[in-house]
Amino acid sequence: MRETEIHLGEPPLVAAAGVGVHGVASRTDVFRLPELWQLHLYQYDAELTVDGTAHSLRPGRVSLVPPGTTVRYRYQGRSEHLYAHLRMAAAGPSRTVPVVQDTGPELPFLTGLLLQAVASAAQSPERTRAEIWTALWRVAHLTPAAAHPGPHPAVTTAISHIEAHLAATLTVPDIARVAGVSHNHLTRLFRAETGTTVVGYIRRRRLDRARHLLRATTLSIPAVAASVGIPDLQAFNKACRRELGASPRALRGAVA
Repeated sequence: MRETEIHLGEPPLVAAAGVGVHGVASRTDVFRLPELWQLHLYQYDAELTVDGTAHSLRPGRVSLVPPGTTVRYRYQGRSEHLYAHLRMAAAGPSRTVPVVQDTGPELPFLTGLLLQAVASAAQSPERTRAEIWTALWRVAHLTPAAAHPGPHPAVTTAISHIEAHLAATLTVPDIARVAGVSHNHLTRLFRAETGTTVVGYIRRRRLDRARHLLRATTLSIPAVAASVGIPDLQAFNKACRRELGASPRALRGAVA
């Protein structure tokens, strides 16, 4: 299966959303969800077979698999992806969507949407539903790779790694090793593709996520700081004031 049809006239019902970890106990998974669509955003290299059709996975690719479809994954090791399992009503006009496609320049936006959906799932399922609906609309309108090649693969890999590890210590040399290029080459590629530095991107994404968590969750301020990789509360307070224009406490009380 290379394409499927979806209807986006109504927001989907989200049965589950989270971070999937695979390839640890077994390098192969075979399964089928009889009633649920599968939306996955990948951060690793693997092979996905959908009803007998093989697809290559790499960081920055997204898959949308219809209910009742048998899928087979072949992993290369520990593999993490963002996912949502959902029900979609046959409302509105249908759209034909590739089962697997590159997100290209949409990767940071789609990653943010799915992370927000995961963060909201327990206490604000309505917001999770809205975030996933928005993500589906973006997936349904991705520009074909042949017409728009998107960022350099090293930049895509670097962004995917950053988004998945914002809570950890991130250095440009380490990110460059993950992306398979030199420190200097990644620096040049990243600025050419994004208009900012690697460090500047990390800082912006950490504060974007912090603002979301402060407004949309009940996590304590120290927990939010730790979850975005700035565990020093004084440094976190200064960063919020400098980048977001207000203290963490003020941001928490602001209307989203």
